[in-house]
Amino acid sequence: MWDERYRTDDYVYGIEPNDFLRDHAGRIGEPPRRVLCLADGEGGNGVYLAGLGHWVTSVDASSVGLRKAARLAEQKDVVLTTLHADLTTHEFEPESFDAVVSIFCHVPAAGRPHLHRQVIRALKPGGVLILEAYTPDQVPRDTGGPDTPDRTPTAAELNRAFAELEIELSRECEREVVEGRGHTGPGAVVQFIARKR
Repeated sequence: MWDERYRTDDYVYGIEPNDFLRDHAGRIGEPPRRVLCLADGEGGNGVYLAGLGHWVTSVDASSVGLRKAARLAEQKDVVLTTLHADLTTHEFEPESFDAVVSIFCHVPAAGRPHLHRQVIRALKPGGVLILEAYTPDQVPRDTGGPDTPDRTPTAAELNRAFAELEIELSRECEREVVEGRGHTGPGAVVQFIARKR
């Protein structure tokens, strides 16, 4: 499904970074830091962070999306490492990243516990998780995001999943999301930031 969605000349979700990520990228620390971007698709967020001077690995289940991410990185003259993987099964090296960025990474509920454990495992001590996702309230809207609540987390779920981290921000809110033609309009989102002790 994602390969088909990305198989177009334009960038479905635009080439600019997510607003929430842009607002909080300073929490990652002075570059260069090692950053993992989950479900980075066409690479807008990963390329932005690479442009700040970070060493970025963008992971996605779509090889088509990752090829577009690599092309965008080349156009912006930054270095981006891409990784084709299924986040519901892939295992990351322990304590290998200073930050994990999860922007609109929507995997089925059954696969989220594995992914959450891998995020904690992959973070170095002091490393930060920056996450924004649509909540179940987004599902009936036509402004982007999954068409089933099974793929949308809540703040309560994230609070439980990352309880061993120091939670710096956890909230559900509505905000205007404008990211290409894929995400456009009012969105019901969860915003979450936590740091490994």
